[in-house]
Amino acid sequence: MDNDRKDQSFDKFADKFEKNIYGSTKGRLRHELLVHHLHDCIPLKLMPLDVLDAGGGTGVMTQVMLDLDHKVTLSDISLEVLSLAKNKLGENNNLVVEHMDILSLSPKKQYDLVVCHAVLEWLQDPFEVIRKLVDLVKPGGYLSLSFFNYDAQLFGNMLYGNFDYVEQGMVSKNIVRLSPKNPQKPKIILSQLDSLPVQIIKQAGIRCFHDYLKQPEKQTNEYAQLKQLEIKYGSTEPYMWLGKYFLIIAQKDA
Repeated sequence: MDNDRKDQSFDKFADKFEKNIYGSTKGRLRHELLVHHLHDCIPLKLMPLDVLDAGGGTGVMTQVMLDLDHKVTLSDISLEVLSLAKNKLGENNNLVVEHMDILSLSPKKQYDLVVCHAVLEWLQDPFEVIRKLVDLVKPGGYLSLSFFNYDAQLFGNMLYGNFDYVEQGMVSKNIVRLSPKNPQKPKIILSQLDSLPVQIIKQAGIRCFHDYLKQPEKQTNEYAQLKQLEIKYGSTEPYMWLGKYFLIIAQKDA
C-alpha cells in the first residue's frame, strides 16, 4: 500500500522478516498447514492455473505454485522483500513480479486462484482489500485468505498473564515492526465475505495448539505428531477459533 495509507511495508526489515517468520517451527508449521488445506480444497494438480500471490512477500507460497507448474504473479509493497524473492525463485517464465499494493493491481486481470496470506493484519482497511481480491478472482475461481487472529491473540495474552495489556486493548506503546498492528476477528471477516459473490468452502485455524504448548521443546521434538493433530482438529469446533492464524478458502460464484 502507499505511504499515505500507512499500511505496513517490510523495507529495511526484509532479512529479519524472513528469519523470524520462516526460520522457526511457527513459520514452518503455518506454511505447511496452508499448503495442506489448499491441496485439500483446490485441484492444484489437475491443470495449470493462473495464480496471484497478493502481498506474497519473499515468495514462499509462490515457490509452491511454481513447483506445481502454475503461472504466478507475485505482488508486494516492499522492494527489499521482492528482491529476496527474486533471488530465491530465480528466472522462471511462469513468474511475474509486481511491485505495487493490492488496490493498484489491474482490475482487467482475473485469476483462477488468488492467495492473500498474512496480509490483512498489516492494513488500515482490510475490508476494502477483500472486496478488491474477490474482484480479481475469475468466476468459479478460488480465494485463499489467512490472517492473524485477534481472538487467539487475546486468549494467548490471557494465558500468559498479560492482564493489563488485554485491558488496554492490546495496543502497545512501543512500535514492534514485526508484530501485526491490526489483527482480525474471524467471524467479522466471514460476515464481510457473506455480502460478496463467494461461497465459503473451508475454515481452519492455523496453529491451534503449537503456540500454547506448556513444553515448547515439543514444537520441535514432536513436530510430526503435532502437525497431524493440527490437521485433524484445526477445521473443527471449537479448536479452529483458537488458531493464531485463521484460514478461509472461498469459491467465487460462476
